[in-house]
Amino acid sequence: QVHLAESGGGSAQSGGSLMLACKYSEDTYCVAWFRQAPGKERELLAIDRRSGTQYYADSIKGRFAISRRRADKSAYLHMHQMSPEDTAMYYCAADRRFDTCQYRRGVFEFWGQGTQVTVSS
Repeated sequence: QVHLAESGGGSAQSGGSLMLACKYSEDTYCVAWFRQAPGKERELLAIDRRSGTQYYADSIKGRFAISRRRADKSAYLHMHQMSPEDTAMYYCAADRRFDTCQYRRGVFEFWGQGTQVTVSS
């Protein structure tokens, strides 16, 4: 079982920045960031793959960036130009399977507990 734990959530002003971190117990083919706002479906934001490629959702493309430092067993989500629409619970996830990571197919295997991000206007 792969364990993940997010940190770095909190409050930010519109236009501000925040960085989330995800510590994991074991490396996988990909790590991803999701978010879920109250009353809305869970949204995939970004994927970082072992191949070196990344996926970004249109909602955050150009504003957020995913990165991973395998030596530290950590992944990050750098968030910039934030707006109240970014307010949500943010989750780190990981998967060992190529199809999940490459084609965003199915549910990711492993999940963190989430960290709250609140952006005020």
